[in-house]
Amino acid sequence: MNPAFRSIHHHGLLRVAAATPPASVGDPAFNAEQTIALARRAHDGAVDLVVFPELNLSSYAIDDLHLQSASQRATRDAIARVVAASAELRPVLLVGAALQREGRLYNCALAIARGRVLGVVPKTFLPNYREYYEKRWFASGAGLTGLTIRLGDKDVPFGTDLIFAADDLPRFVVHAEICEDYWSPTPPSTLGALAGALVCANLSASNVVIGKSRERMMLSASQSARAICAYVYSAAGPGESTTDLAWDGQGTVHELGELLAESTRFAHQPELVIADVDLERLAQERLRNGTFNDSAALLGHPEMRFRRVGFAHRPDLADVGLERELRRFPFVPNDPAKLDADCYEAFNIQVEGIAKRLVAANAKRLVIGVSGGLDSTHALIVAAKALDRLGRPRADILGITLPGFATSEGTKSNAWKLMDALGITAEEIDIRPAATRMLADMGHPFGRGEKVYDVTFENVQAGLRTDYLFRIANQRDGLVVGTGDLSELALGWCTYGVGDQMSHYAVNAGVPKTLIQFLIRWAIATGQYDAPTNAVLDAILSQEISPELVPGEELQSTESKIGPYALNDFFAHYVIRHGLAPSKIAFLAWHAWRDADQGRWPIGYPEAARTAYDLDTVRLWLERFLVRFFQTSQFKRSAIPNGPKVSAGGALSPRGDWRAPSDGTAKAWLAELAANGP
Repeated sequence: MNPAFRSIHHHGLLRVAAATPPASVGDPAFNAEQTIALARRAHDGAVDLVVFPELNLSSYAIDDLHLQSASQRATRDAIARVVAASAELRPVLLVGAALQREGRLYNCALAIARGRVLGVVPKTFLPNYREYYEKRWFASGAGLTGLTIRLGDKDVPFGTDLIFAADDLPRFVVHAEICEDYWSPTPPSTLGALAGALVCANLSASNVVIGKSRERMMLSASQSARAICAYVYSAAGPGESTTDLAWDGQGTVHELGELLAESTRFAHQPELVIADVDLERLAQERLRNGTFNDSAALLGHPEMRFRRVGFAHRPDLADVGLERELRRFPFVPNDPAKLDADCYEAFNIQVEGIAKRLVAANAKRLVIGVSGGLDSTHALIVAAKALDRLGRPRADILGITLPGFATSEGTKSNAWKLMDALGITAEEIDIRPAATRMLADMGHPFGRGEKVYDVTFENVQAGLRTDYLFRIANQRDGLVVGTGDLSELALGWCTYGVGDQMSHYAVNAGVPKTLIQFLIRWAIATGQYDAPTNAVLDAILSQEISPELVPGEELQSTESKIGPYALNDFFAHYVIRHGLAPSKIAFLAWHAWRDADQGRWPIGYPEAARTAYDLDTVRLWLERFLVRFFQTSQFKRSAIPNGPKVSAGGALSPRGDWRAPSDGTAKAWLAELAANGP
């Protein structure tokens, strides 16, 4: 194992915190004590960056007291105390204070690290409407670039053109803006992100009124999505003056539009809301998003105008755990409401896809091979809903079950029960005679009565099934509906050409196996079909996943050969959608799956199926996934039929999300895992 494998820094993660200190109105000395106390707590929690509220050292709601010399001097003394205390502390601190410069007073964010003020960023947009009167006291920092400010006996960078970058921790690059700045149509953090900052911070006072917390949440989420960054927001809490306003101390951490952590609002205890943000994920997302670079070019490449202030962060690469909720099933939300919404959308995307193709092809019917397994079941219920939506009889679906040498009575029975319950046209073709004849004609030992069950034996069955479906579609003016899913395409677990890799329309090709299970559960829960259909669907969900190609006493288990679909879908998501390094994927999978009792499971996931995987198991199946995905199966994906993209997690069509050489190798990925992984 690489000695740094368990470290978040080794994998491009950064621990950030939004701080809510208690305040004392107009008492910078008290405010400095509270700031230092929270900074020490953050140090003990291995936090790398702490964002405090706007003017947390000066106090925000003190009105004309900002213009008193005593308050201004006390604020500078408070800054000096925080700077001195930070010398032996790990985190970079972003604190708020009012500072004089050249006859003006500025509402500022100060970046402090290891006993040094890295720079001072003045607020650009000063609200002066409704309850706000900031222009009465402060000057805007708009247009102030390339300047310095005297603090103590040092001149430090001052201006709106600053970003702060660790010299010894790649991608730890921070931009700071203040409250109103991100309420504006042109938030300064947009330029900061385009200049290279991956973490954007907002020091905010932001009094609370009904609904404002939702507005802040919306702005933080949208800015983190639009600027492709992590966004840390901290609003003033208890202790600010309530003369005319109130404060709730909202703190949040967002990443790419997703809420990672939030504080307890209206709390009267100091709070740190902590989350590990994924800088590698953000950097990779920017590489994928050409619009991000186009925006930088349109604005004259802000990186050429911003000053990058370096600092030594001194990461120790220790194991500090992981402060980040990970979904075991990246394609499946843990939140019941989101899961319902995602299933609704996924199901209807598939329904619309096959309905449009049926109309465009001017076909009389849909032809589906129905095995009684998960994938063909889902494809069939999608097809049934499409016919309903088009106002056509379900009898226009021709379902054919094609039992082979290892087809069990249970799955065949379920196939017939499902076809009968849905009211489609149903037929059965026993492929064993044709398969035996083909194997005999080609000189295969099975054709001579020998029990040889090799890949040829398996693929003859898969190929014959598809051959029958295509020829029947020709005969009866039909369109063959593919049943294979995204997980099988990722692993190459399909028979190429005249096999389950091919169809006229691959309705499941954008849906991973783990999501298909939840889609069927959703169809049951939301009453998409009648009670007899639901009973069969429930029975199919409880079956072991098996190709049923090799006869024998024990059921042929797919997952025993290719690994658990839960892990394979986890790997696929982070490879396809985010392009993360294999060692990082192993780290995330280990944290997501190592303890079945920790974290949330999606609603409806069976208790008996809730399992855990240790690090050795994760690595074993990840290595095999990398070989299958990068080296042995791309040629199958390069020639896949049409099918709808369903998930933002990605698809594998060479005409869409994924383009790769069919003759590639997995060497680089395996080498990275060996060098940096467990």
